[in-house]
Amino acid sequence: QVQLVESGGGLVQAGGSLRLSCAASGSIYVSNAMGWYRQAPGKERELVAIITGSVRAFYYADYAGSVKGRFTISRDNAKNTIYLQMNDLKPEDTAVYYCNVGRNNGRTLGEYVNSGVWGQGTQVTVSS
Repeated sequence: QVQLVESGGGLVQAGGSLRLSCAASGSIYVSNAMGWYRQAPGKERELVAIITGSVRAFYYADYAGSVKGRFTISRDNAKNTIYLQMNDLKPEDTAVYYCNVGRNNGRTLGEYVNSGVWGQGTQVTVSS
């Protein structure tokens, strides 16, 4: 059974930065994609970034348009951990952020299939 633990959220002013971490334990396959979702109050959970497993030693990343150029996803397979570096944060980035292990190794947000396993999430609040 996979367990996911997110951390790194907090309160930050607009224009600031945060780095989220997600530590995974259990049966994690380094060949599977992993992703970050977020859910703002009153809104549906949305996928904001994914990173593939190794594809001939290369890792592909894809981002939602609203975060492209500001967020960077990365992974450390040795630590079973993925990260989300968030720069130039905006009030509309305020949400609970969740990581997820993919069922496949899709290279784009559209190809990503989530596993249905969620951590407790970490709150990110951006003040204006």
